[in-house]
Order: sequence, then C-alpha cells, then structure tokens
Amino acid sequence: MGGNGAGRRGQGRGGTRRGPGSGSTRLTRRGRILFWVAATFSALILAVAGVGAWVYTDLDNNIHAADVDNKLGGDRPANLSPGSKNILVVGSDSRDGANAKYGKNLTTMQSDTLMVVHIPADREWATVVSFPRDSWVQIPACEKGDGSTSAAHHFKINEAFSIGGSTGEVAGAAACTIKTVEARTGLRIDHFMSVDFQGFKGMVNALDGIEVCPEQPIHDKKAHLDMEAGCQTVDDEKALGYVRTRYSVGDGSDIGRIGRQQEFMEALAEKAQSKLTSPKSLYGFLQSATKSLTTDKSLAGIKPLYGLASELKGIPEDRLTFLTVPNYPRQADVPTDKANVMWQFPQAADLFTSLAKDREVGKGEKKDLEKAAKAPVYASKVGVRVLNGTGASGRAAAVAKELRDAGFTVTGTGNAPAEADKTGITYPQGAKSRARVLASRLPGTRAVPAADAEPGAVTLTVGKDFDGLR
Repeated sequence: MGGNGAGRRGQGRGGTRRGPGSGSTRLTRRGRILFWVAATFSALILAVAGVGAWVYTDLDNNIHAADVDNKLGGDRPANLSPGSKNILVVGSDSRDGANAKYGKNLTTMQSDTLMVVHIPADREWATVVSFPRDSWVQIPACEKGDGSTSAAHHFKINEAFSIGGSTGEVAGAAACTIKTVEARTGLRIDHFMSVDFQGFKGMVNALDGIEVCPEQPIHDKKAHLDMEAGCQTVDDEKALGYVRTRYSVGDGSDIGRIGRQQEFMEALAEKAQSKLTSPKSLYGFLQSATKSLTTDKSLAGIKPLYGLASELKGIPEDRLTFLTVPNYPRQADVPTDKANVMWQFPQAADLFTSLAKDREVGKGEKKDLEKAAKAPVYASKVGVRVLNGTGASGRAAAVAKELRDAGFTVTGTGNAPAEADKTGITYPQGAKSRARVLASRLPGTRAVPAADAEPGAVTLTVGKDFDGLR
C-alpha cells in the first residue's frame, strides 16, 4: 500500500528499517491499532506510572476538550452494539500559527488523515478503517461557526472538517466530520481525537527522529520535502514532509500516502515504547503529544485516555486489523475526475454493517475485501430506472439527481403504478450484482428479481420512507 515500495530485505513496506540497532525500529502488527493515537496512548501508559503528580496535572491540562454534543443534532445512527466504541481520529492540518505555511491559499482547517477505530464490547479484537481524504461523498448540511449553515453537497470527505472549522473551532470541524462519517457509514461515533502537525513534529523530535528508507529520491514542493534515496533518520520538518508527501512518490495517490503514514506511525509507536525511558525524553514527548491533542469532553484527560489505552493493551496481535475502506478511482465513473475515489459497494456497506453489529472484521475479511477490489462494479455501470411511489410531485427527478451525483447512470424516471410506503428495488435476470450495489446504498432495502423488470436496468421504486443514499 505504501508508495515508496521498500521491498528490500530488512525493511518494512514503507521503507522503515527493521531489525536491531541504534535508532532503528521494527514494524509489528502490535502498533497498527493505534496509528496517530498509538504513540500518545503508549506514552501515557508510561507517564501515569513514572511521573510525579505535578507533571500529571501539567500534562492533563494540556489536552483540549471540545463540546460537540450540541452540534450533532438528534438524527444519528443507533448504537447497535452497546459496550463497543467507535473513535474518530483526525490528523489535523490546521492553518493557524506555525502550520500556516503548509498549504497554498488555504485559510481553513483541513483533515489530513481520517479513520475510525472500532473497539468491540468484548475487547478481544479491534479494527481500524482508514478513509482516503479524496473520498467522494455527500457531506450533509453543517453549521459553519459564523451563524450560517452549509448546503448538503458532494465533495471530498476531508472538506467536512474545513466547513465545520471555518472559524478555527475544532468542535465545529469535528462535528461536521462526525455527521459526515455517521451518515455515510451508519456507525455511531462515540469519541473523537484530533492531532495537529506541530504536535506530530514534537513527538518525532523527542524520539530523536525515525529512520526511513525510501528507494527513490523524493522532491515534493507541496510537502516541503527533499530527500535522497536510502536509509536516513528524519525529524522535524522532514518527518512531517515525509508523511504528507503524495504526488512525488509512487502512483501519487492518497492511498499510497495512507500506507506511508500507517507504517511511519507504527515505527513511531514502537520506538516510543523502547526509547522513552528517561524522564526528560518522556516529558518532552508527552508535552508535544498532549498540547496537540483535542478530544471530546468525556475523553479529555490523561485518566480516560489511560483507561482506553489499558483496554487496547490486552488485544492479541493477530486480532488487530488495519484496512482502508474499499474504493476505486472516480475516473471510472467520471472520466474527467482523476483526483478522487469512490467507495466500492456493496463491500464498503458490508464492512460498516459488520462493525455496527460488532462482528469481527479480521485478517480473513480483509483478504476478501482486497480480492473483491480487483473486480469492482462501478456505480456508472449500474443503470437505474427511478419510479416515484410517494405521490409527491418531482420526487423521482430529485432522487435521480442524487443517484447521478453518486455516480449511477439513470436510464429514466416515471411514476410507480401505485403509491408505496417502503422503497423497493427490482432487477432483471443477470443484473443481481448491479442491484446489490444500489441496495447496499439504501440500508434496509432489498433487491429482488422480477420477471417484468426493464431489461438491462435496475428499477428503484421510491417509497415514502426514502431517506437518501448512504
């Protein structure tokens, strides 16, 4: 998945050196569950056991709390698995202060990394789902912080953070991102954590850098990065540039960058566990980590974070799974769009449903998703005839527009023979896989074969219960 493709004996996929030695790191599956938050969690465990009360209070006061509850409204997914937790983690690319130089002509907050950590009720396994920042999704209406509200529209998923954070308020940015993720996945988000660029640099610096081994030179003006090929220790701006670089490495995709970020943070978490033995190093690391950390109110503090970390400690290595939501280039649906990706259905919906119901998504399920990704059914290949069964004028046209925005091909619109309370999908012989793609976007809607279905098209009868696409 990493774009720098290490591939040499003794190195990890992302070019981080494996094996013993001064300054080196070894990538293991132990670190994958933690990613951006892992380094903080690991160090917090050390901190609670090894620092004085005044340091504890000092660090505890560093963590920012954001009140998002009153910004989310009441239209949220139900918690289908009491006791489980879904934690939204954001790598924040804020444009305030020292971060201002990262991003040309950008004045709002940006989310550079986005994922959901699912912790099951029995705490015996865990799955982390990464969302490419270029995921093309519908972003719901959100409060912008200046008294206005944005209109629902399709765009890159990371825009949600900048819409809600247009005035620099993390709570608003988090709320809009939570609303977007909940609406698109059906997962109830219980907590959120946000870590910004400056905190990341401070954590790396406290560890005296992380060794990476790119197989090709990297020269990326946008990431402010110039690196030669070969193993080298990176810290400060170079470390930040390495995890941000995209267009100058591999295939230039956000998927490749996700891979590099995962591997770099695995190395950072493991080095933190082995190196932070001196009070000075530990304190410097924790100062950077906690100052850059913003969470929801219930998670804001070393004590609740330590409790969460303690729960994660007991999860076996072979039951920690890290994956990226199944996707394909949007260019397959819109030839002119070479920048974004579409989530692959029904696989993405199956993934979200499993997590919502607290069913383990492990290594076997990950392999199945990767296999399915080799033969996606593009939304544009699903022809849909839209029939209005609501009795309300113009409903078919409105739903047809929503389908087109999501990449589907609308073959026609019309009125259903009779009004329908429930939305339904029918399909002709040979169209089952295409019908499943559409049905997976409409939770609770089944696709059934019909002898009188229009040849070559899936028929969507819009009922009075229609509440939009997932």
